[in-house]
Amino acid sequence: MKPKLLSGNEAIARGALDAGAALATGYPGTPSTEILEALVREPGIRTFWSPNEKIAVELASGVSCAGFRVLATMKHVGVNVAADPIFTLAYTGVGGGLVIVTADDPELHSSQNEQDNRRYASFARIPMLEPSDSQEALDFTREAFLLSESFDIPVFLRTTTRISHGKSAVEQRSAAEPPKERSPIKKGLIRNPAKYVMVPANARARHPDLEDRISRLAAYAEDCPFNRAELRGGDLGIITSGISYNYVREAAPEASVLKLGLVFPMPSVLIRDFASRFDRILVVEELEPYIEEWVRLLGIRCEGKSLIPRFGETGTQTVRHAVSLSSPSPDPARDAGPEEERGLEGRIPVRPPVMCVGCPHRGIFHLLNRKKFFVAGDIGCYTLAVAPPLSAIHTTLCMGAGINQAAGIEAVLPEEHGKVVAVIGDSTFLHSGMGGVLNMAFNSIPATVIILDNFTTAMTGRQNHPGSGFDASGNRTRQIQWEALLKGLGIENVRIVDAYDIGRLRDALEEETRRDAPSVIVVRGACMLLKNHAVKRNPPLRIDPEACTDCGVCLSLGCPAIARKGGSAGEKPCIDQDQCTGCDLCGQLCSFGAIGREQ
Repeated sequence: MKPKLLSGNEAIARGALDAGAALATGYPGTPSTEILEALVREPGIRTFWSPNEKIAVELASGVSCAGFRVLATMKHVGVNVAADPIFTLAYTGVGGGLVIVTADDPELHSSQNEQDNRRYASFARIPMLEPSDSQEALDFTREAFLLSESFDIPVFLRTTTRISHGKSAVEQRSAAEPPKERSPIKKGLIRNPAKYVMVPANARARHPDLEDRISRLAAYAEDCPFNRAELRGGDLGIITSGISYNYVREAAPEASVLKLGLVFPMPSVLIRDFASRFDRILVVEELEPYIEEWVRLLGIRCEGKSLIPRFGETGTQTVRHAVSLSSPSPDPARDAGPEEERGLEGRIPVRPPVMCVGCPHRGIFHLLNRKKFFVAGDIGCYTLAVAPPLSAIHTTLCMGAGINQAAGIEAVLPEEHGKVVAVIGDSTFLHSGMGGVLNMAFNSIPATVIILDNFTTAMTGRQNHPGSGFDASGNRTRQIQWEALLKGLGIENVRIVDAYDIGRLRDALEEETRRDAPSVIVVRGACMLLKNHAVKRNPPLRIDPEACTDCGVCLSLGCPAIARKGGSAGEKPCIDQDQCTGCDLCGQLCSFGAIGREQ
């Protein structure tokens, strides 16, 4: 069969299909999103977007309990949300194979931190596989289901952004099955409280059983196909895993390498045997000194984070420096690639992160900036409002946190009432914001929350959610009703306002923030990039240069369609007719009637 060019995410999807997974679920998060987007197009597997990662893992555990194979996907910070069920699943074990994808994001391409989820593997006592390319992404996914069933345990599959989004050739290969240590998995309702009901008495018995399973996995790790030594002579031995293996091979093609594909539990005997052959051992890994610490615990002298930064992506140049015993360059462009690739810098136009033309979030953030509100933000594309000229976000911690931060500020600074709001997207609210609103109502905290309802999970590529009215396959489904939901959570004061009506937005903001009670404003306007909603697109607007006083209010919206001609400070603003969506926010703000449509 002819090899195919697949991204790591597409290869993981293919591996789940090859393994016969019955269901896949997760919450969209870069760089993991495309796994489910690839699977939703495939027959024979059910694919669900879950409201959050905890729900996804719990749903997956039910599928596994029924004897079916199941995949749960999320980005690295999603594992934090799902940690509660994950840790206990290690105790209960599985029925059908259960594989959890954690897609980490070194260099923070689209994340709020760089946490290294290899730590979760040893912390939760769950084996972890880490592929180095798309071929391994497919193979490791398929083998992960077998490993899960063989050792009665969930399995982590860890990728990073370069593996998830990079493409390489993939060919179908026959599976090399791990040792079968369990009887065939039975499908159906299996009543086994001692295994699945984690009351203290049962959990006490399952904990030693978990450690026994990990011990057997450690023995298996010594000669499993996922770990391999590539011996090529010399006095330098390099231990590595994941994407770093590719950097090592580019930087030091003649070096001997121990490539680890199973990164928990570690193959201690294999590591000792490899290290004994060389005068110098270098551990190459991104982020945490996870492998390095393990190697040092074995009593082996090695180098690692003394030469390779603990932050950001590693890259070929950093490895070259480490191999040559030089400290890595502090230049941020240290890993820009070969010299000929660096020559492209300056020729490729810069595209800074910015809200799209016609974005329904722009109007409310303009008002929040003008009214000098303190804005507790959240995770979503609206977080871009932190940048000038909107400059209207003052905190962003994690999904769902903004509501609780605003409530906390209101609780201790009552004199600042009316000056603090929380903003949160519709998908993020359904992910982890409802508890914050419930807390506001329960404790009578008079904070104001603004829900930015654009009918989609825009930040990660416009995936559907319970507020969109469509499921993962694009089929019509139940759509939550904001007023009913919020009143059910205890909020009596709910306003739903058109995102493009500046006057009504201003009125709602002034009235609700003065209210001495919890309140929610739902700012509703479909994402301009959606196809399955009535998106507000009108003929483009123009600026009459004769009527324009160059006051700059239109420029303060930060709309990419409005700029000075040629970027010259002496020129008046104009509107790019090819970009403008006709949303009319700028027209409503212009006090001189200089912005309108051609008659």
